[in-house]
Amino acid sequence: MELKQKLSFTGYEKLVIFILAITQFTVILDFMVMSPLGDLLVKSIDMEASKFGIVVSAYAFSAGISGLLTAGFADKYDRKKLLLFFYIGFIIGTALCGIANDFYSLVAARIVTGLFGGVIGSISLAIITDLFVLEKRGRVMGFVQMGFGASQVLGIPIGIYLANLWGWEAPFFLIAILALLIAILIAWKLKPVREHLALQQEKNVFTHLWNTIKNKNYRIGFMTTAMLSIGGFMMMPYGTIFAVNNLKVATEQLPTLFMVSGISALVIMPIVGKISDSVSKLRLFSIAAIWLSVVCIIYTNLSATPFYLVLLTNVCMMIGILSRSVPASALTSAVPDAADRGAFMSVNASLQQIAGGIAAVIAGLIVHQQDKNSPLEHYNIVGYVLVVVTLLSIYFMARVDHIVRLKKS
Repeated sequence: MELKQKLSFTGYEKLVIFILAITQFTVILDFMVMSPLGDLLVKSIDMEASKFGIVVSAYAFSAGISGLLTAGFADKYDRKKLLLFFYIGFIIGTALCGIANDFYSLVAARIVTGLFGGVIGSISLAIITDLFVLEKRGRVMGFVQMGFGASQVLGIPIGIYLANLWGWEAPFFLIAILALLIAILIAWKLKPVREHLALQQEKNVFTHLWNTIKNKNYRIGFMTTAMLSIGGFMMMPYGTIFAVNNLKVATEQLPTLFMVSGISALVIMPIVGKISDSVSKLRLFSIAAIWLSVVCIIYTNLSATPFYLVLLTNVCMMIGILSRSVPASALTSAVPDAADRGAFMSVNASLQQIAGGIAAVIAGLIVHQQDKNSPLEHYNIVGYVLVVVTLLSIYFMARVDHIVRLKKS
């Protein structure tokens, strides 16, 4: 009974989970909405399909640079203040996306958004690791990452609807307004998170960053995250273009496609989080990685397909993605020491974004489209590359699991 009470959540912990989850919802929505808007953007702004990969990678690269620049400072300040600072910058960047009127201004706006938004996930993860023991983190990660599913159930379908009604800029204004309300909630309800400040021994931020990077165990964690990010980013930017032009999904069906995928994510996330806290996180990750590899090979080799089969394949893909990401996040969060947690999370997020940006660029070099309405070519090759990277990630995650076991023993 005492152990059960210890592993249950207090009222304030539930509030923290809600705040971080809804914060992640807006950040993920801002990033995820680019993919369903892809076909509309390519046709509205008059840019080639390959250039859309640049729009996506602009966010990723700037987020990566931001993570490296802030890593040395991440453990020197109250995490609540850091979260607010970067979240306000994210709001400004998102609003700039809404007023962009050509390819170059959109890329610039995505750079600004990435500079601030790319760090928010690492700050949230550091807060989670500070406030929740490892035995609770699988469930916490599951709930916080429900923002991914919620963005597809609510945000992306509404975003596509608004984009079709008022133009592709409308979803960004919606996100900026919602995020402003959440920023007020963070300032009002979230307590300061600064217990880590008492553990700091290194005064020089650059020394702190360097010592974090040169730690062998940390580097294994960084490499693992980079591999996961490469696998996650390769297919995503061109998902809508492939669905519309190859699978023959109608533009009007896109909201349903993303809503069904999102509902499946909302159902899967808490289940995976609970399972992750009760079984081997490495085993769950490995099974999910193999499942995802099989589904990706099938999906990227499809041609014109009945809509119900497209829905089913996307749900199967979502099962693999989420069943992999929850145990991976929980295990990786246990790698750094408390004094290095913020720096580790910042560098980790940075490499995640940079690796994702590289993946988006590589995918852009692989795929080809004769014109804006013709089928996307070589998307199956992107799928094969993703499978190789995904299978390699099992090896790296096994090394992370070994590090965590040694720390606990």
